[in-house]
Amino acid sequence: MIVFDRLWQTMKERGISQYKLLNEYHISSGQLDRLRKNGNVNTYTLSQLCTILKCRLEDIAEYRDE
Repeated sequence: MIVFDRLWQTMKERGISQYKLLNEYHISSGQLDRLRKNGNVNTYTLSQLCTILKCRLEDIAEYRDE
């Protein structure tokens, strides 16, 4: 299972809020909801987040064997 717990910490460290993602970077509320619920997110969204946050994929996502 892929979880996005690291995303919220990375956002905090970079000073980027969910509000900013919605309004300045045009990430959809549906995508944010899926991230919050560890749902399915496409690779385009993950790439956008890495670009916005200037980070690597492992800074926002983690695979957990559950």
